Amino acid sequence: MTTAESRSRHVLYDDPLHYYNDLLFNIQRARKYIYIEVYRFGHDAIGKKIREALRKKLLENVEVKLLVDSWGTANVDPFFSSLKELNAEVRAFSRIKLNLNFFTNSHRRNHQKIIIIDDRISYLGSCNLTGYNLSWRELVLKSTNIDIALALKNVFLQMFHLYNKYLLEKSIYTRPINVAGMTILRDVPSIRRQPVKKKYLRLIRNARKSIIIETPYFLPSFLLRKALMAAAERGVKVTVITPKNSDVKMVDILRNKYLGMLHKKGVSIQYYTPENLHAKLLFVDNTIFSIGSPNFDYRSFRFQHEIIIVGKNKQIVRKLQRHIEGSLENSIAFDYDLWLNRSQIEKFFSWLIVPFRHLL
Repeated sequence: MTTAESRSRHVLYDDPLHYYNDLLFNIQRARKYIYIEVYRFGHDAIGKKIREALRKKLLENVEVKLLVDSWGTANVDPFFSSLKELNAEVRAFSRIKLNLNFFTNSHRRNHQKIIIIDDRISYLGSCNLTGYNLSWRELVLKSTNIDIALALKNVFLQMFHLYNKYLLEKSIYTRPINVAGMTILRDVPSIRRQPVKKKYLRLIRNARKSIIIETPYFLPSFLLRKALMAAAERGVKVTVITPKNSDVKMVDILRNKYLGMLHKKGVSIQYYTPENLHAKLLFVDNTIFSIGSPNFDYRSFRFQHEIIIVGKNKQIVRKLQRHIEGSLENSIAFDYDLWLNRSQIEKFFSWLIVPFRHLL
């Protein structure tokens, strides 16, 4: 470990309010630049507070670049006009266009969530900038490692330049970035590449003791379901933590279709109950983690720009263990008998929406 790595501090935020407060504090301390890439930037109290903090930094000649997704963030131009008047660069990823490919192209979204401040602080994880999720359980990694900040800065600038491109099949956009003993990996909309999904499959297939998945939307593909069940059958403790009721009811209905099969093969399903769980985590053998933006579903792996950081950093591992304990303390086990007796209407709708699973 280098001297710089040993001095690096990594913090995990699972409470959105704590994350927002820390982010606002560091925005106020910015001296050079603030780069924000996020799917949803709320037009609510939280979004307005962050927007006002950015406006004040622009008055101090701090550079501000903001990339939001045009599907996740509505009315981009009027909401950010006060920033643009002060020379902030605000871009909306792939504005929605009505054409023959509308249904497919509309699902090619930028779902990445990264923030970099002054080459010294970076944030990467699951949390949007909105009050909509204040009561949710999230997972954001904050790092003071300079090399990670610089790597994410380059990722951001690349996406900022390519903000209006639908198809990015070139390998340069999915090439692993090795930094600070960890790896940053990106997905682009693609049926054949899907590097994040392939990485997950390798980690699951190589697991020896345990696999923990946290995800708000659990719609694993056939290969992922097969890998999880095979791991459970060879003695690996496989645990999936997902909200009992997410914010997308249709996804919950389709998810429930597969839970009985997974349960019978030994996969432990835990329902997070207080509110929505929006964290995105894969944790293998208590040593290898993946933290980032993708959900465990078809849509993330096939249609969206996503980003994860994978590694074995012991400081992060210790904090993840505490995070998982907190999630499990507020979860209840899947009830197989109750699942068998779910309503016929739910069974019918789960069957009906199967053909649309790639778009949920």
